[in-house]
Amino acid sequence: MIGPANLDYVAHNRGGVLRKGAMKGIVFSGMQPSGTPHIGNKLGALDNWVKMQDEYDCIYGIVDWHALTTGYEDPKEVGRQSLELAMIWLACGLDPQKSTLMLQSAVPEHAELHLLFSMFLSLPRLERIPTYKEKLREIEGRNLTTYGFLGYPVLQAADILIYKSTHVPVGKDQDYHLELTREVAEQFNRLYGQLFPITQTVHTVFPVLPGTDGRKMSKSYGNTSSLTDSEDMIKDKVRNMVTDPQRIKRTDPGRPEVCPVYAYYQAFAPQEAERTAHECRNALRGCVECKLGLVEPVQAVVRPVREGVETWQQQPDEVARILHTGSQQARGRAQQTVTEVREHLGLWQP
Repeated sequence: MIGPANLDYVAHNRGGVLRKGAMKGIVFSGMQPSGTPHIGNKLGALDNWVKMQDEYDCIYGIVDWHALTTGYEDPKEVGRQSLELAMIWLACGLDPQKSTLMLQSAVPEHAELHLLFSMFLSLPRLERIPTYKEKLREIEGRNLTTYGFLGYPVLQAADILIYKSTHVPVGKDQDYHLELTREVAEQFNRLYGQLFPITQTVHTVFPVLPGTDGRKMSKSYGNTSSLTDSEDMIKDKVRNMVTDPQRIKRTDPGRPEVCPVYAYYQAFAPQEAERTAHECRNALRGCVECKLGLVEPVQAVVRPVREGVETWQQQPDEVARILHTGSQQARGRAQQTVTEVREHLGLWQP
């Protein structure tokens, strides 16, 4: 968290240049309040965020404006889900004494920087972003031919650069998410003078976890186990997971490398993964038995988060206070950056 003790650190990192003896760098990452996070979010993002708190100056944002890019027709739940998401973050171990936890819409400077960046970015460049076409295919039944949806990577770049973030944690398969952010920083620096760092990735070590149906894990597909699921819900979801489609009978040898259940063993019970693969390939264990053995390891990951959320649900005012404090601290930093941006652009400031 940025307080008086850290002001010297912030002041000496203008332009993203770290002073000797400072932490490794400045991190920004965000998550949309669009449904409850799932176990893939925890293993692929939140666990890594918690570890980074002791090494980096971390700002973690609940990016509620991003949620509106696909949920603009019915935004009533965004506020409630933002508070729920903050509770889940706290239950997973994000510490407001170590990190700045903030709400994107409480820092309007994000929108101003997004607008200024949009002035020099071309439409064809935005249309070439891989996730744009991927999301259009993935999310059906909604009109996504909006500027907000097309321009969300510009807002994402503003989210990152407004804090002069030097690092962003992503999976190795998601490097392209930061390509536009780097291009924006480079183009701004070239046009108006050096200001923004060229943000680097910090790769998460956990591989992508498939959904329970074998497809990409996505709340849009309904193939996830959320971090607040009850024990009965988790049991049902694990029991209904798809397995190797070519293993029809109990005596058929399986292919663990194509089975989502084996991927879950690697994630949640790695000590059992090698034996599970051997028994699958040699038809020594059936798929039903294999899935039953996975229930408790998944429960062990979800249970403490669910119980932590239940505790925070008894303290909604404290959660709101944490977000308010973090947002105010984040806004102070964002205002400084926007002032510098206006100076670089030569805009008159009354």
